[in-house]
Amino acid sequence: MKVIFFLIFLLPVGALCQTGSYSLFNGRDLSGWHIDVPEMDTNALARNPFIIRNGLLVSLGTPGGHLITDSVYQNFRLQVEYRFVGKPGNCGVLVFASTPRSLYKMFPKSIEVQMMHENAGDFWCIVEDIAVPDMEKRRGPKAEWGITEGKNRRILNLTDGSEKPLGEWNTMVVECLKNSIRVWVNGDLVNDGFNCTAEKGQIALQAEGAEVEFRKVELTPITQLSAAVNDK
Repeated sequence: MKVIFFLIFLLPVGALCQTGSYSLFNGRDLSGWHIDVPEMDTNALARNPFIIRNGLLVSLGTPGGHLITDSVYQNFRLQVEYRFVGKPGNCGVLVFASTPRSLYKMFPKSIEVQMMHENAGDFWCIVEDIAVPDMEKRRGPKAEWGITEGKNRRILNLTDGSEKPLGEWNTMVVECLKNSIRVWVNGDLVNDGFNCTAEKGQIALQAEGAEVEFRKVELTPITQLSAAVNDK
């Protein structure tokens, strides 16, 4: 039996104010991360879809799976700079991730912040839940909501046109404070959730069909959320 021990990233408020930002990716290897790719369990020829190339972290897209931090994080600002390579497609960053393969025997229990081309900033509920303003408008009829297979798990983002043209670098910022998640794409507030059913967890990046390059995966401890438009 393989046993993995996780370091929990929980610091006193005073320490949080002093630590500053740091990169979750060292530019050389996948230290601090582990992969969960179901196909690799049974196919000895299956490739690891997460590689380092020219100093960039790359998700090759297939086979499907996740690159997951060894550590658990709480109360943080995550800045991710990414671009699709060649063709637009699908990917995502997962926060508050925990139990692996909880959905479709693939996705860890989490809240996904969508990176899919032209849909960046959508929330997808993966055996965790979150609320937003105008829920029925953005999630559909309440009777269809859910967090497991066959349910309406998608919560639409707030904007159109926030992403850069294909091939250019996008900046996604995800702030998680207690049970709130606030997301910006290239400076636009694209989602603002509250009453999440989790407050801490691992961070994961997806291999979900499209090749994506990451040049920054940076974490900053926070004690409050940055202002949203309606906070100003």
